Amino acid sequence: MKILVIRFSSIGDIVLTTPVVRALKQQLPDVRLHFLTKPAYADIMANNPHVDQVHTLKSLATTLSEIRKEKFDVIIDLHKNLRTLFLKFLTPGKKYSYDKLNWQKWLMVNLKINQLPSKHIVDRYMAAVSDLGVTIDEEGLDYFIPDKDEVENDWLPPSHRQGYVAVAIGGQHATKQLPKDRLIELCDRINRPVVLLGGKTEAPLGEVVEQFFTQSSSTDRERILEFDLGKKARVYNGCGKFNLNQSASIISNATVVFSHDTGLMHIAAAFQKDIFSIWGNTIPEFGMYPYRTKFTIFENRSLSCRPCSKIGYQKCPKGHFKCMREVKFDFYLPE
Repeated sequence: MKILVIRFSSIGDIVLTTPVVRALKQQLPDVRLHFLTKPAYADIMANNPHVDQVHTLKSLATTLSEIRKEKFDVIIDLHKNLRTLFLKFLTPGKKYSYDKLNWQKWLMVNLKINQLPSKHIVDRYMAAVSDLGVTIDEEGLDYFIPDKDEVENDWLPPSHRQGYVAVAIGGQHATKQLPKDRLIELCDRINRPVVLLGGKTEAPLGEVVEQFFTQSSSTDRERILEFDLGKKARVYNGCGKFNLNQSASIISNATVVFSHDTGLMHIAAAFQKDIFSIWGNTIPEFGMYPYRTKFTIFENRSLSCRPCSKIGYQKCPKGHFKCMREVKFDFYLPE
């Protein structure tokens, strides 16, 4: 049997498909499994031993021609948008897709009426393939790092080589990210060596946070005394310095992980990390919370305006951004 799984984006959504990919490959006999995604995310599945071939999205006409030539027996659509509908409609084979819960999400965002099922998106992905006779296993998410991207300990500053906390500061939308002052507060509260992770767009913010915790650059007597009295917060800005696989390697070696609702959170879940998950305008009830790992949710549940979107905005629609500005960091990290 030849199967194509489609998920175009993004990092976290693709990682969340890995239990389906594994189940299909391990539970069905003689499966050749292909995966179609955007070029930017091809590496996520390129190292997955359950995937025989990765295809990348080009123009619709080119992509259609490419997948038709493969003569797939089954196409599993785990993205479900107009482009995937077009590709499925014009490609032979049995078709399966998952329930995106669009109307339930609309009710929650616009009317604050909760009709969302208490079901993780991985389980909704699995429901899409249940007719093929595959079932969910107990293995959680997968993420495979090639040897060349394993981060050596000496790539990090000496202050971080005996252990560190990873803090993923990125997010596709600003309303899913802590503002600078709250991020500094969080790192101070962690009070351990911290590695900040994110892309090049987060690098300037990471630099500001790193500089705040750099003792040698400060002449502020109060800050110097603070360090002298036992502060252990030392921040290394890794944003933009590592590719995705290298960031995953850093996460795999972290003691714990703090993250917004973003792709690195799901990569941390793949490594069974203890995750502190920070939520702004979106909510865990959408089904994207950490999967099959220990986690703690930080969110401001007192707001009548939340969730204001199922995805996010570039700025708070109300202007106050209380979902992130007033979220409480209530946690304890044992020595």
